[in-house]
Amino acid sequence: MAWLRAEVARHNRLYHAEDAPEIPDSEFDALVAELRALEAVQPNLASPASPADAVGAPPSSRFAVVVHAAPMLSLDNAMDDAALADFDRRVQTGLGHTGLGHTGVVDYCAEPKLDGLALSLLYRDGRLLRAATRGDGTRGEDVTLNCSRLACIPRVLGAAAPGEIEVRGEVFMTWSGFAELNRRQAEAGEKCFVNPRNAAAGSVRTLDPEVSAGRPLEFLAYGAVGTAVAALAGRQSELLDALAALGLPVSPLRACVSGLAGARAYFARIEALRGSLDIPIDGCVFKVDHFDLQQELGFVSRAPRWAVARKFPPEEATTRVLGIGVNVGRTGALTPAARLEPVFVGGATVTNATLHNADEIMRLDLRVGDTVVVRRAGDVIPEVVRVLVERRPPDASPWPLPTHCPACGTPVARAADEVVLRCPAGPVCPAQRLEGLLHFVSRRAMDIDGFGEKLLQQLLQSGRVQDAADLFSLTRADLLAMDRVGERLADRLQGNLAAARRTTLARFIHALGIREVGEATAALLAEVFGDIEPLMRAETTDLEQIPDIGPVVAARIVEHFQEPAHRALIERLRAQGVQWETVATAPGGEGPLVGLTLVLTGTFALGSRETLRARLQSLGARVGEGVSRHTSYLIAGASPGSKRDKAEALGVPVLDEAGLERLLTGERSPAPAAV
Repeated sequence: MAWLRAEVARHNRLYHAEDAPEIPDSEFDALVAELRALEAVQPNLASPASPADAVGAPPSSRFAVVVHAAPMLSLDNAMDDAALADFDRRVQTGLGHTGLGHTGVVDYCAEPKLDGLALSLLYRDGRLLRAATRGDGTRGEDVTLNCSRLACIPRVLGAAAPGEIEVRGEVFMTWSGFAELNRRQAEAGEKCFVNPRNAAAGSVRTLDPEVSAGRPLEFLAYGAVGTAVAALAGRQSELLDALAALGLPVSPLRACVSGLAGARAYFARIEALRGSLDIPIDGCVFKVDHFDLQQELGFVSRAPRWAVARKFPPEEATTRVLGIGVNVGRTGALTPAARLEPVFVGGATVTNATLHNADEIMRLDLRVGDTVVVRRAGDVIPEVVRVLVERRPPDASPWPLPTHCPACGTPVARAADEVVLRCPAGPVCPAQRLEGLLHFVSRRAMDIDGFGEKLLQQLLQSGRVQDAADLFSLTRADLLAMDRVGERLADRLQGNLAAARRTTLARFIHALGIREVGEATAALLAEVFGDIEPLMRAETTDLEQIPDIGPVVAARIVEHFQEPAHRALIERLRAQGVQWETVATAPGGEGPLVGLTLVLTGTFALGSRETLRARLQSLGARVGEGVSRHTSYLIAGASPGSKRDKAEALGVPVLDEAGLERLLTGERSPAPAAV
């Protein structure tokens, strides 16, 4: 479960925050499904902040932050026909007989599921006021300047536009537009994009509006929020018609279908059309059509109960394994990969496939020369599904497990509780050193733009850089000595390094590359300890008292700071002028409730927990999931459950809905509710 949580969180970040997914959607969905299944059968090991329930990823620091008026949630997936039938059954059970016609079915609004970037467009008096990405569902990135230059997004709505409306939709790139863009990129000697989704997301989230304007982007609206929606329509299908009447593009393939049979027929029709469509889609979305029934069904933590995404099955092809190589990651993990005869599958030519770990190779009984089934769902890294043993050549032999690191020659090791082989050499290993630097400069860590893999490799090979602290001592002459670095680029790189000398504590902790400590855990550690020194002195018992940090993560943190080389690196970074803001003065901490840690439990007349969470966060509060001694207030609505008992046992003040209402006005110390 710990491995799954880390993998789900990592891949979620790669997809949403870095526009650089490593695995197909189908594989990510399988990881999430496995994690949820384990959490269901082992509730005592479940995490209240499970990455399986995460929506998107936090907004990039490169953009201003927008707090969504209503959360931009994700959708639950139905991977097969049985799962779609389960969704329809849950809807009918949730509604009872309410809203069911004489035929005993529910009407659904159906659309193809676009493979792009979710956007929120705020219009006031018919004019585009703001555009934002989904981000983590609560807070997104302000991309107004870029989106205002896109021809696909209307800047002015029709005359019947309401005073204010927030339109939700997807920006994407057609297959033909994607091919043309990559042709232009290749002619200009620039990097080509992997797929239309990455191209669209990168085009919208660039810092240069001229780049966005020059890309072949399209937009389709799929919904809206705000008080004006009720005046426009009472059903999802009517809302799409109303948005079209206002001049917003909506899917021409939308339809209203009746019950499960209608949903199945629509899915079959769109799946048959998929190969002929110029629009990249990965499934169909079904939403209960009537808004009053949607409201009755409500939401779970990350998704509405009244909608589902029925995904297309992954595409498969057969090819031959030419060899098996091993990649060494930042933590020393050895990941085998199959080198394949080129094969076209899932919209791209595939030459490599991940094999995950040595156990997976043993499970597949994979050998060099084997013919294998490769699956790719139109994403980045394909996978070997199975081996066609009947086609195995007579000279094929089992793959020998690596006994030494391919990068440094150190004998590999395998911990008793892990399935991966690791190189224990740490930063001495050139592959781990490179991966560690790539992590350090990455967007969600120190965010030092321009230091890609090739440049870092050159700096390492030249001996000018040995660790992260050396980056900040690079001179202009050092940079100009590298291949493909001219004067303008050298100046920009130095400017990026200078800007990175001031960062937040959370980013700094994340950049250190502590095993098992991702972005969310780094932010939590920053909030609890306030500075790096108290964290470096922390014992495992201190760390295990923090919500969402278990004994494994606590041990990794303590082990990291006990290593003299890691402590020396921090001091060398200080000496190079790297500074981090303490939590009390961290940039972005604004609002009357800054410094308060709140937990919501139960139901509230003031709104859903998701909406209330967003409102409290917009006032500066941190809203957590688990009650601990660090919680400022537990806010208990109707049917609060066991969290109230835990709060009272820990002496945490409990607020009722009246106290919540006072918090929402900015009052920091409302009177606790009567026990």
